[in-house]
Amino acid sequence: MPITSPSILSQEAATQWHEPRHVTLLKPAEPLSKMALPLFTSKVPAGFPSPANDYVEKDLDLNELMIQNPAATFFARAQGYSMINAGILPGDILVINRALEPLSGSIVVCVLNNEFTVKRLVHDNGQWQLHAENPDYPPIELNDDSEMQVWGVVTYAIHSVS
Repeated sequence: MPITSPSILSQEAATQWHEPRHVTLLKPAEPLSKMALPLFTSKVPAGFPSPANDYVEKDLDLNELMIQNPAATFFARAQGYSMINAGILPGDILVINRALEPLSGSIVVCVLNNEFTVKRLVHDNGQWQLHAENPDYPPIELNDDSEMQVWGVVTYAIHSVS
């Protein structure tokens, strides 16, 4: 079964599908504004406390860090628990790059049989599958009857820690 990817993600295209079960599409702000915030380059131990440096070494712009190709990037909000072992939690904002080629092992946002989902794309023994990152969810085998279109590769998951 061929794996396809749309060349243009438009509001019109997003509304052609049923209400998504596993992701909610979000549109990035246009244009991306530069917002440099302080970055402490010393490591922050998660174990015992250590003396902190009293200076900021450089600035960090989250747009520059997470969005390599603004024209091909969109966001989606994850729903459900199928990808928790990949660090994707319900409510996370996913950063998705349409310009990246979906390879075996990539986490992708796709439309499978008219429903959005986020899964790991796996090619094993000549068979394409979508794998959840939670043992409670079985792999989805893709065959000639499957209607699947990859919308992009997930590059980051943003979630709150509180």
